[in-house]
Amino acid sequence: MTTGFTIRAFDRDDTDAVVALWEDAGLTRPWNDPRADIERKLEVQPELFLVAEERTQERTGGGHAARIVGSVMAGYDGHRGWLYYLASASDRRGDGIGRALVLEAERLLLAMGCPKVQLMVRVGNEQVLGFYDALGYERFEVGNTGKRLIHDV
Repeated sequence: MTTGFTIRAFDRDDTDAVVALWEDAGLTRPWNDPRADIERKLEVQPELFLVAEERTQERTGGGHAARIVGSVMAGYDGHRGWLYYLASASDRRGDGIGRALVLEAERLLLAMGCPKVQLMVRVGNEQVLGFYDALGYERFEVGNTGKRLIHDV
């Protein structure tokens, strides 16, 4: 029986569950090592790496179990905030987990003095764009460029 979820900072013990969540959500790519991304984040603003944890009531014994059902990685470079790796468990989509994670990341960024937050969505992912539209994000017509400095794979 599900009793809801809480948002907290990522803990290294969450690594396997978070990587599995990202894989299930289709966020991983062959050229990015998600474990390396986690390790890099733990070196820079680790307090901005959040997870949603579902608390469940055990059927026998009355104890509680926990499961990671969402994540977001945020960052602030002194000019703009960024969101990455927003994901929710496929069986919990529509339960407000993604929304709660974004709002908490925004709250933390604002407390740091961040004036604006941005993110990237892959072309053609209209469902995700609609999610961000509903949260008040505006779409930009921009081109993105990038250069890999460290090759994970």
